[in-house]
Amino acid sequence: MIIVDKDAAGKINFISAIARDISERKIAEEKHARLEEQLRQSQKMEAVGRLSGGVAHDFNNLLAVITGNISLLELDETLRPNQLEALDEVKQASNRAAALTRQLLAFSRRQTMKPANLDLNAVVENMGKMFRRILTEEIRLKLAPAPGPVVVHADVGMIEQVLLNLAVNARDAMPGGGELEMAVTTVTSDAPHAGNGPGKFAVLTVKDSGCGIAPEILPRIFEPFFTTKDVGKGTGLGLATVYGIVQQHRGWVEVQSQPGKGTSFQIYLPLLDGAKTAEAVPNMPQKGPVGNETILVVEDEPAVRKLVTRTLTQLGYQIIEAANGREALEVWEKNQAVIRLVLTDMVMPEGISGLELARRLRLQGPQLKIVFMSGYNAEIVGKTSDLVDGLNFIPKPFNQFQLATIIRSSLDRT
Repeated sequence: MIIVDKDAAGKINFISAIARDISERKIAEEKHARLEEQLRQSQKMEAVGRLSGGVAHDFNNLLAVITGNISLLELDETLRPNQLEALDEVKQASNRAAALTRQLLAFSRRQTMKPANLDLNAVVENMGKMFRRILTEEIRLKLAPAPGPVVVHADVGMIEQVLLNLAVNARDAMPGGGELEMAVTTVTSDAPHAGNGPGKFAVLTVKDSGCGIAPEILPRIFEPFFTTKDVGKGTGLGLATVYGIVQQHRGWVEVQSQPGKGTSFQIYLPLLDGAKTAEAVPNMPQKGPVGNETILVVEDEPAVRKLVTRTLTQLGYQIIEAANGREALEVWEKNQAVIRLVLTDMVMPEGISGLELARRLRLQGPQLKIVFMSGYNAEIVGKTSDLVDGLNFIPKPFNQFQLATIIRSSLDRT
């Protein structure tokens, strides 16, 4: 505020000024604005997480029907070679779809990692087959695996998702064509990174010859919902997902890019030097162990219930169906003398979940065997119980052999 004092002739006697430092207030206002923006971002992420988790759960139900029927068809000895080949293509596609839904569940924090020792060379070569389908004809794909095995402890579906996201971004950065290179190498570092001490690391490099990234944008590329793509062509979650997955694997990401000269992403993961990969499970159709006991199948999705009933009937079991927990309790009252096992979905309508149903049934039949199934992970749907994959819980989608094995082992367990 400024005060000017003048005499009768209008001559200025003095000028008084009062100033107040408002820098602290400005800093507080800016901090408040940042907190509000972080809250909005957090709310967006939570909403997208809930949505993606629900979509993945429902999609796993559909995949359960696809995968289950594939496993039944594989046992048909009358199929011709070309039919078996087509069936195998469908099986591979459903496996990739299942891997993608695992990533949706991971994003929504409804799926934990299932890491195993895997060779990154094999992952890159396998994904290369998919990339040739999604890349345009003008883009040349170059795969450069390491000379020997490069073994890391990782979730294969998540690593595939990292490569897929980076490949899609590279494709979009080369609308006129170019070259996409995926390479596997190893490096020794003397400095600590991402909580790791000095040591050996595997390096996954995804490099394109596209338009590159402007220097002022580069620091923001891993921010959720940040995208430079046109509306409807990008969500801003691709690189955020990449960053999150790599962090979960105790790794880190480095990026080099110049406008007009392309972009290179390097994914660093702890190397298991000299370790062996997990032994591959034979990809042969297997019927699985059989039985003749009576099983109550509780599933609200009709297609899944029909598939499970058909599968277990072919294995020799006597099946009684129920569409929800309420129906299951009514069926139990009439047939508890013959029912030896209950196979129930975890998330169902009518207000009775799979866990609540199990609790009520065991009050009347403490020795009753119960197996749970769900499109969610066991550690999410059963936080208050002791669910264990392969013991009393089977995640969707599953095939006939997996279902037959867990049912038989549960019935035989004392």
